[in-house]
Amino acid sequence: MPHAGVARTIWFVVFPGFELLDLGGPLCAFNLAIDLHRAAYDVRIVSASGGMVAGSSGVAISTVRPPSPNHLDTLMVVGAAAPEVLGDRPKTVAFIRKIAMHARRKASVCTGAFLLAEAGLLDGHRATTHWRYAAELQRRHPLIKVDADRIFVREDDTWTSAGITAGIDLALAMIEEDCGLEISKSIARDLVVDHRRSGGQSQFSTMLALEPKPGRISDALAYARMHLDERLSVEQLADVANISPRQFARQFAAETGETPARAVERLRCEAALPRIEGTSAPFDQIALQVGFGDLERMRRACIRIHGQSPQALRRRGRAERAHSPPAGVGQPLTVAAVRDGPVPGSPENLPGAPRRRH
Repeated sequence: MPHAGVARTIWFVVFPGFELLDLGGPLCAFNLAIDLHRAAYDVRIVSASGGMVAGSSGVAISTVRPPSPNHLDTLMVVGAAAPEVLGDRPKTVAFIRKIAMHARRKASVCTGAFLLAEAGLLDGHRATTHWRYAAELQRRHPLIKVDADRIFVREDDTWTSAGITAGIDLALAMIEEDCGLEISKSIARDLVVDHRRSGGQSQFSTMLALEPKPGRISDALAYARMHLDERLSVEQLADVANISPRQFARQFAAETGETPARAVERLRCEAALPRIEGTSAPFDQIALQVGFGDLERMRRACIRIHGQSPQALRRRGRAERAHSPPAGVGQPLTVAAVRDGPVPGSPENLPGAPRRRH
């Protein structure tokens, strides 16, 4: 908690080709904390060279190259649409490495984790990134323990989020830590998002990774997702698709790269995960609810898909909840914020000096 009258300085690091929503989502959350709750945040968008920086959508953002990181509280590194865009950013990596040592906490949004990793800031830590690129992050940086199913991961002073909109989840968690639960929940309502999402990235990646074309196969998958407690044989799904079982199996594999049985198993694991991690329901009951039939089949599927048994996944869920800020932690920061004003501690920010707002 900063001293009274001192704002928390948050720097968003961008670079040519950055993903606009990686910046805009969490930036909006912090700005709502400022505008609606008078939270003491001083938010800036920075880059290695300063000046105008164009994102992947062509929208250019005005940035500064801050003179000193001595008063930096939170460093947030945004990502790009694909890791290849981040491949040749030595100046940005050096910039991140230099200023990170001054930050109380360091964070990345989506593939921004690749830049934190290149700067050596994730070695020995658990981290996450967009589900599509989690395996690539692990391959490039074997000293990181990549958890592909987390919406965000916090370990000590290092935070990483999953793909794109998960940056909002991360920002809400930071606001909860800084300002308290009620302000964080209020901002989630204003953003029209869940305050805390149930489940991990698998709830989004299962259907997206299969990527069937709109039509019979996607209709069958949608049916399966709504009827997981049923047997869901190839014959049943083929009947939904209105084609023969043999034609269905061939077309399903051609469109998704999976057999129908494996796809249904993944959907069942997706449905089971939030119940395993977030409840105390008996495992055999969960197995029946999502259609596995018995605990042993669910256990084998969890190990195959998530790399851990149901028991280990539940322990992980409990551990993460134990490290989440309890209700009421943090006192609301009620100092009027200066979004683009002087760094706290500079002459313009001393008591009695006028505050600038842009």
